[in-house]
Amino acid sequence: MSTYESDLLRLLDERGYIHQMTDAAGLDKLAQSQVVPGYIGFDATAPSLHVGSLVQIMMLRRLQQAGHKPIVVMGGGTTKVGDPSGKDESRKLLTAEVIRQNIASIRTVFERLLTFGDGPTDAVMVDNDEWLSTLGYIELLRDVGPHFTINRMLTFDSVKLRLEREQPLTFLEFNYMILQAYDFLELARRYDCRLQMGGSDQWGNIVNGMELSRRMEGRELFGLTTPLLTTADGSKMGKTAAGAVWLNEDQLPAYDFWQYWRNCDDRDVGRFLRLFTDLPLDEIARLEALEGAEINQAKVVLANEVTKLVRGEEAAKGAEATAQETFAGGGAGQDLPTIAVGADGMRIGALLTAIGFTASNGEAKRKIAEGAVKLDDAAITDPGFLVEVAEGEQRKLSLGKKKHGVVTR
Repeated sequence: MSTYESDLLRLLDERGYIHQMTDAAGLDKLAQSQVVPGYIGFDATAPSLHVGSLVQIMMLRRLQQAGHKPIVVMGGGTTKVGDPSGKDESRKLLTAEVIRQNIASIRTVFERLLTFGDGPTDAVMVDNDEWLSTLGYIELLRDVGPHFTINRMLTFDSVKLRLEREQPLTFLEFNYMILQAYDFLELARRYDCRLQMGGSDQWGNIVNGMELSRRMEGRELFGLTTPLLTTADGSKMGKTAAGAVWLNEDQLPAYDFWQYWRNCDDRDVGRFLRLFTDLPLDEIARLEALEGAEINQAKVVLANEVTKLVRGEEAAKGAEATAQETFAGGGAGQDLPTIAVGADGMRIGALLTAIGFTASNGEAKRKIAEGAVKLDDAAITDPGFLVEVAEGEQRKLSLGKKKHGVVTR
């Protein structure tokens, strides 16, 4: 039973977001007495974030639901540097124009999940390039540098991992943690931001920012991290054999996004419903108690609710209708992934890989040998089978019971 008194920490605790806090009692008291501006940073390395970032976005949504102010920090400045956390090698550096385009694209998802505006609890989106790009190098070294020791920086996992594996860590990346710490200080100055949240891998960076603000200006700030999110089978959230599960429609069709949630492990259903939907906790308890084939009903609810939040109601309805048509009617629904073959056709193995059902032709061969591949609901057992499509026609390609696509010409 939660011992927290503020709506904010009770909500975060009940739904499973809390891993570590720097001062739980202090934050609990603050959240009862005032609107707490809190931030999470997101780097703009691609035109979309993927499902691995969704727990952080939902945490900002919970912050707002509890009557506080979310600050979305887009890392226009830090993206130019590259976060070494969890990386074995340096990140490719992007141009300022590409970063700007990525931020504009990423914003669309936040606009569905948060209410933006000028009110006390309305969300704001800011770009840390605003202040980082104007910092003078000597000024940064003199004002901020004395508060960091190389000894301590070398103990950070993000640095230790690289050095242990004898992977190069550039001086550019080594500065990332200093810039992120400076972000917290600058947000405290500009927005009276009192809280930074993030994944458990960001704990060291968050504590750095708090300590920098305390040493330079005597500010009392707070940090909170979420558990490292993995699926029940131990794999990283948001990664599949076919690639990342992107939040933006341009990077991943709504049907594929819906299917990711519909196909989740039975053991993950309750946890995902708490983290990624607004369903009441008693309804979630009922759904996660379903057993056998009935748990599939809960997975459909999960897929619909998450797709509705991230992609909108029409996308959720369309994806479910496509799934029903495909599974129940044996047809080929409109939202299925589609691939075109030329007049000469395409070999079945290459086709499975090209549409994203398998990661390689080797995997495709294995699936064919297992009898898992069907064309128009008929099993294909020959890895050299040539798939041909007549002009204006379409054929249904299936891998197992859950992956379906349309082959056109």
